[in-house]
Amino acid sequence: MTRDDGYWFPAKSFGWGWGPPRRWQGWLTLAVYVLALVALSIAVPPTARPALFTGGVLLATALLVLVCLLKGEPPHWRWRR
Repeated sequence: MTRDDGYWFPAKSFGWGWGPPRRWQGWLTLAVYVLALVALSIAVPPTARPALFTGGVLLATALLVLVCLLKGEPPHWRWRR
């Protein structure tokens, strides 16, 4: 794909999934995800409430994957360039 295809996240060159963001919207999404994890670790210390912390991380990660599915290049297994 070309760089002007509108995808926020390109598909990885090898394997399945997405690589680093290529548009500012993708970088913002990734920054919000990281900030959410930091805020979660402060609000719900993982050593004090591990189940709640794990649930929060899973929810934040699921939302990130959903954004990648909606706004990223369709992923598929890639073995070579």
